[in-house]
Amino acid sequence: MEFAKLSAPSLKDLFVQQLQGMILSDELPMGTQLPPERELAQQMQVSRAVVNGGLAELAQQGFLEVRPRQGTFVADYRRKGNLSSLIAIMEYQGGVLGKDEIRSILEVRRALEHLAAQRAIRYASDEALARLGDIVARIAAAQNNAQAAEAAFAFQHELALAGGNSILPLIYYSFKAPVITLWLRFCRMYGIGALCRNTETLYNYLCRRDMDGAERWIDAYLEQAIDGSQQIYEER
Repeated sequence: MEFAKLSAPSLKDLFVQQLQGMILSDELPMGTQLPPERELAQQMQVSRAVVNGGLAELAQQGFLEVRPRQGTFVADYRRKGNLSSLIAIMEYQGGVLGKDEIRSILEVRRALEHLAAQRAIRYASDEALARLGDIVARIAAAQNNAQAAEAAFAFQHELALAGGNSILPLIYYSFKAPVITLWLRFCRMYGIGALCRNTETLYNYLCRRDMDGAERWIDAYLEQAIDGSQQIYEER
């Protein structure tokens, strides 16, 4: 058995993580002007090079805006953010998300799942659908919630791949950490069996190439998670 090498985060990584956390928690509200680099370096007891590099990275992620001759300000990352902003939000506090973020993820997932199902029904080979069936069996055979959540993500990712859109699987993968967190919560609240039934029902529609049925089912079970009887905002 081989073990991966352990490495500590750099000071720049720690600087970026701290400011990301302060921005995402509203400790640094949008529009706030940051102190000059020299002052930040003194307060945080790091070099100016660390501060300069960290601020540049945060600006690239859409969290900060550098205004010439004015200074550095907290940006509206909802307007100026990018995929890096999304990943940082997903990883914030290790995937512990608030109600608004959970609702937003589920609503986006509903739109993505419609697209993935539509393309799979039109373009997926029988072999690709068979691979999805194997993953459904993995969910049913899961020995614990973690195995079930990983298999559920594998199903969604494979579904995105089956339709042939080269970007959709990448978008799904960027959601992996928080989505698995939500499936873990779902399994703890409603059981692996409920997760398996939801996935297997969708799979059966896919196998029948039933577009209307698949779309109705996606809307039905995700609506239960958003506003219905299987909400996952708070664990009971």
